[in-house]
Amino acid sequence: MTKSWALSDPGTVRKVNEDNLLHRPDIGLWVVADGAGGHSSGAMASGMIVEHLNRLAGDLPLVTLVERVREVLAGTHAQLRADAEVQGSEVVIASTFVALILQGDQFVCLWAGDSRLYLLRQNQLRQITEDHSLVQELINLGKLAAADAGQHPHANVITRAVGDDSSRLEIDQLSGMAEVGDRFLLCSDGISKTLALEEIAGLLRTADEKSPPQRLIEAARARKVRDNVTAIVVEIQPAGVIDADA
Repeated sequence: MTKSWALSDPGTVRKVNEDNLLHRPDIGLWVVADGAGGHSSGAMASGMIVEHLNRLAGDLPLVTLVERVREVLAGTHAQLRADAEVQGSEVVIASTFVALILQGDQFVCLWAGDSRLYLLRQNQLRQITEDHSLVQELINLGKLAAADAGQHPHANVITRAVGDDSSRLEIDQLSGMAEVGDRFLLCSDGISKTLALEEIAGLLRTADEKSPPQRLIEAARARKVRDNVTAIVVEIQPAGVIDADA
């Protein structure tokens, strides 16, 4: 059984929220999509991802649902590229995405870009996804320390997104086993670039009247976050517990 919460906010600077989310505990699918910063119609791109994935039918086996998500994203990628081409050769309409698919004790994560999935297990938080970004490539090459990534002048440059200039969408996939008590966090980079890992962990561990996404977004807003902020938290509960999604 799962309990999940979802919340999105434009942040403290931007007037338009280019983030979108999909909260479908009924089929075991959660998605965060972040319209690529500086690109035309980022909100349209992230909204299209969520709209198309929301049409997926329920009661699909895990493997089939993963295949369908991939097919929908590939189709959305092609549509966004076609829409951009009509507007001009220099136009890009794109969005990052991260998806969590969960059935029973099995989970699958799909992603492109720098929207992230974290897992809090036994009070220890780890990042599941690896960013598709310029700074991550520099880190992997040993040319940049991870601690300095946030201050890099090209920290916002992503290398992969739905609708980018690649003819074929590349999606990374990771699967694993979920345990009772696990808390998964899907978030846009407004959260991950504003709050430190240990701060995120502390907010996910906290139990009060606020939902986990509300605590995370309030903390980011208190830091005067300059980007949109979106968070989904999915908690694995013992069998027989009634789902009370918010």
